[in-house]
Amino acid sequence: MATGSAMTGSINYGNLMHQAMRGLIREVLEKVAAEGLPGQHHFFITLNTRHPDLQMADWLHERYPEEITIVIQNWYDNLRVDEDGFAITLNFGDSPEPLYVPFDAISTFVDPSVEFGLRFESHSEEDQGDDEAPMSEDAEGEGDGEDSPREAEVVSLDKFRK
Repeated sequence: MATGSAMTGSINYGNLMHQAMRGLIREVLEKVAAEGLPGQHHFFITLNTRHPDLQMADWLHERYPEEITIVIQNWYDNLRVDEDGFAITLNFGDSPEPLYVPFDAISTFVDPSVEFGLRFESHSEEDQGDDEAPMSEDAEGEGDGEDSPREAEVVSLDKFRK
């Protein structure tokens, strides 16, 4: 029987939260793909455009080399969700562009119609031992380490209010 002091590993709550939040986003997008956006629901999704599996037009990548916030609201097409991400066609200045977004590329997911928001925060290795990740007060992008694990947290919606 293991005792607390004899344990060699630890429970990585940040990683488990990340997996759970990815599952939540996947479930929401699967429902929207099947039934459309209900009521006033719409999404602001901020993406890390440096993610190696993100697929977007070269001109968009040149304009947004680090991150982009996409809006799923009035017009979108071809929304398809798989285990690792989603494909969608969005309008960028009257130019329909297909995107493929891995869930790991999402840094914020906000539905302002119901004041719901998530942020996936990167933390360095020395932060992994902390019992509690600090909560952030806004959705502004912060310097993210390239390969740091990402942790989930609730995000303030002030940035997205009209």
